[in-house]
Formats: sequence, C-alpha cells, structure tokens
Amino acid sequence: MKKNKVRLVAAMAMAAMVISMTGCGGSQAETPAPAQEESADAKTYTVGIMQLVEHPALDAATQGFQDKLTELLGDSVTFDVQNAQGESTNCTTIATKFVSGGVDLIMANATGAVQAAAAATADIPVVGTSVTDFKTAGVVESNEAPGRNVTGVSDLTPIDEQIKLLQQVCPDAKKVAIVYCSAEPNSIFQSELAQKALTEAGIEFKEYTAADSNEVQAVITSAVSECDTVFIPTDNTMASNMEIVKNVTVPAGIPVFAGEEGMCKSGGLATLSISFYDLGQKAGEMAYEILVNGADPATMPIGFVSDNIVPKYNAEIAEALGVTMPEGFEAIQ
Repeated sequence: MKKNKVRLVAAMAMAAMVISMTGCGGSQAETPAPAQEESADAKTYTVGIMQLVEHPALDAATQGFQDKLTELLGDSVTFDVQNAQGESTNCTTIATKFVSGGVDLIMANATGAVQAAAAATADIPVVGTSVTDFKTAGVVESNEAPGRNVTGVSDLTPIDEQIKLLQQVCPDAKKVAIVYCSAEPNSIFQSELAQKALTEAGIEFKEYTAADSNEVQAVITSAVSECDTVFIPTDNTMASNMEIVKNVTVPAGIPVFAGEEGMCKSGGLATLSISFYDLGQKAGEMAYEILVNGADPATMPIGFVSDNIVPKYNAEIAEALGVTMPEGFEAIQ
C-alpha cells in the first residue's frame, strides 16, 4: 500500500510537470505572433500602367515610373503594363479591366489614358504623367487642388522659352506653322500659348491641325509650302509620326522645333526638353505616397519637372539643313 502511495505521488508529480511544460510550450508558441502580424502588414501592391501609345517620350516616362516604385517598394509591387496603341477605345477597355481587377493604383501615361482612367473610377487612385494640363484635360478641378482621385505630373515646358529658342536658332523666321493633332486637348492648350508668345515676338503664324495619323503627311506638306519654320508641341500623334514629318520638312529645307527630346531625335531640329524619365520618376514618388503613406490624390497638387530643361538639337538634321547651332546647345545622343 505504501508503495502504491509512492507511485501515486510520483505520477501526480509527473503529470504536474507535463502540465507545467505544456503551459510553457503554449507560451512559447505565442511568441512568434508579432512576426506573424508583421507578415500580415507587409502589404503587396498591384499597379496598372496604361500607356496611350509607343514612342520614346512615353516609353521613358513608364520606365522611370516603374524604376522608382521598384526602388521604393522592391518585390512588394507588381505591374500590369498595357499599351492602347493610340486608340481611345482601347484606353477605355484597359481602364475597365484595371477597375474590375481591383488594382491598387492606375498610372495613366498621356492625356487620353488619364481621361479614360478618370472616367472608369472615382475610387482607385490615378496618377497621370505626360499630360500638359490636367485641368484642360478635364480630370481635375484645378492643378493646385485636384479635388478627386486623380493627380500626377505635367510635361509642360515653358512655351515662351521654346519660341525664344526658335528665334535664337532661326532669327530670320518670318512665319511659323504650329502643327498638332486637333483631337488632343493639351496640344490645343500649347498652341494657344505658342500663339501668344509669337504675337509678343512679332512673328506671323498659322495653325495646321491633323485629325489623326492619316492626315499628318498632308498637313505637314501644306505647312511647309506656306511657312518657313514649324513648331510642334508635345503631341502624341505627331510624336508617333515624326519620321513622316522629317521626310517632308528636310527636303523642303524647313526647320522643325519640337516640344520634347524624343520628337526632336526622330526628326526635329531643336527643342527645350524636360526629361520624361524624370517625369515618370516623380510620378512614381507620388504613387508611393498614395499607396504607402495614405496621401489623398484630391489634395496633391499637380507636379512639374523643372530640372534638366536644356536646349538640345539633332546634329544630323542640323547638318542636312546647313544650320550652325548657337553655343550652349547639347547634341542629342
């Protein structure tokens, strides 16, 4: 009997020890909880990128945007990159796809793209880039206070300075053709600024507009027959058809001043250009603030890129036209 009591006490002691160890084990099992919470908080983001059309400027802006967000978010961000091939109906389809797919943010590259994104959603944040004037595009209440889910970065260069550059290179210019696509509201906006600057400079001008790519050759041919200089603002239709512009203007001996470097490289003579890669980088920084820090697009003013605006020229075109460039111009590589 005494032995049984000893065994019973030993068994009870063992059971108490097991219970105690189990309790400790439960406590240890709870210690990784903070790490589990941290994992749950490590949010991943899906960003839909809609680019209106392929040409060097827009390509550079998209690349800058992706590089910046990847730098800031690493593997936490994935991109769904779609190109609308210059068709507004494709923009609408892509924007609808992004919305139904529940992307966390839409980067809309060019005016038509941001207009489609703004029409498709009032909830998903939209960051636009390569847009000259967001208010003219009808996607914000004002550039200072967008007032809705759309913000972004403008590609507007100082048009009056562009005209001064034109005068510097071609001091004898008598009549300037302003050529752009009539379907692009931001080109209309830039044309108005160019007209104002040309009027103040005492230079005659005439507008020439193409409804789409099919009309570019006829329009530019008409322009060079009546004017001695051509100014083309940042215009996606014209940017996609600069080879046609070059093939008409160079044989006619007419210099073209383009709104940005990519257009100039493809057929223009000179430009005062911002970096579209930098434009995309700035848009990427804005997207990060929205995604990670909860910034509200409605209160984020439209951004502008004021750095690295330098006069550049196309050396091949300058040689073909027999133009000696003033000092301070940088040859496009």
